[in-house]
Amino acid sequence: MTSTATPPVVTTGAKKWIKNNLFRTWWDSLVTIVAGGFLAWSLGSFLIWVLASAKWDIVRVNLTTFMVGRFPHEQLWRVSVALLIVGFAGGLLLGISLRGTEPASFFRALGTFATRAWPLAMLVVLLLILAGSIGPVLVVVGIGASFLIGRGAGYRLPKKRTGWGVAVALLSPLAVVTVISGFGGVGWNEWGGLLLTLTLAIGGILLSFPFGVLLALGRRSTLPAARWLSISYIEVVRGVPLIALLFMGFVMLTLFLPAGISAPSLVVRGVVVLTLFTAAYVAEIVRGGLQAVPSGQEEAAQAVGLSPIQVISSIVLPQALRAVIPALVGQFISLFKDTSLVAIVGLLEVLSVAQAITQQGDFRGQGLLTETLVFAALIYWVGSFTMSRESQRLERKLGVGER
Repeated sequence: MTSTATPPVVTTGAKKWIKNNLFRTWWDSLVTIVAGGFLAWSLGSFLIWVLASAKWDIVRVNLTTFMVGRFPHEQLWRVSVALLIVGFAGGLLLGISLRGTEPASFFRALGTFATRAWPLAMLVVLLLILAGSIGPVLVVVGIGASFLIGRGAGYRLPKKRTGWGVAVALLSPLAVVTVISGFGGVGWNEWGGLLLTLTLAIGGILLSFPFGVLLALGRRSTLPAARWLSISYIEVVRGVPLIALLFMGFVMLTLFLPAGISAPSLVVRGVVVLTLFTAAYVAEIVRGGLQAVPSGQEEAAQAVGLSPIQVISSIVLPQALRAVIPALVGQFISLFKDTSLVAIVGLLEVLSVAQAITQQGDFRGQGLLTETLVFAALIYWVGSFTMSRESQRLERKLGVGER
């Protein structure tokens, strides 16, 4: 008689991962238990401090300062209009990218947003709770509405008008600056808080990327003048600390300007310095991507009669940029955090606000620097994590790392 043995139990899914990675041996189990206990204790202590011990009145009272610095309160409507423009531009670009796909329902789109941007949504809800008034709620609703309008316009935009749609979205930063500073608006030097941080970061990213690409192409150029100029610029800038460049841009710039020409505002200088610094690193990242493209691709493109510009723009550069998305986003995240260095020249960005408000008469000497720094760290984390998650999504969509 044939006996039937009981088949072994196969552990699958989460249980299999936990067993193989956390409890494979007695030593792994011990490390897991000790590390898990320490993490649980640390998280519990932090939550108790956040919910029970921390004094968040300093953040609530100075929330407007955190957002816009010394921006005049009677001019805050300009910031609201600028946010509506940004929401429309973002929706327009998203709508253009989604053309050809089945349109998602409102609730499905809302669920996708909550899944992809939950840290940003969490920060917005926290800010609305701290604000405690209807005005910010209406602004957020308006931004959402403008985003949906832009998304619908981009989705329905004819393909032959794609260039116009992208141009409108890319010109939105200029429109934002015009709304805030133009027509008797608020000067650059009065910008501060999160508004200033985002201005420096977004301005630096938008300007450093094309400049860095040009430097990378110049370093690979067969023209000796272009090649050596690009190499010299990249090596010199990468060999100098950012803080030294900031001092030169903010303190020594006036020494190099002709007589009678006034120096640009501190914010403009900050954007310029961050752009010039980041472009050198972007150039090296892009150069690595260009070297990863097989030379046979260029030769094949030339063999079918494409011009050198067509070879670069249509064959080589798209493949190179696709390969270096993680490194590029990492550099842009670094730029976002490096904006805090402009505090050394007196600009009141997020980190400067966190330190300055503790010296107010109502809060001086109360040891509230931890609360303000934690709030500033939350803002930086949300921005960095959101960029990282979107980068990973783009990598999966483009199949980065797959053959």
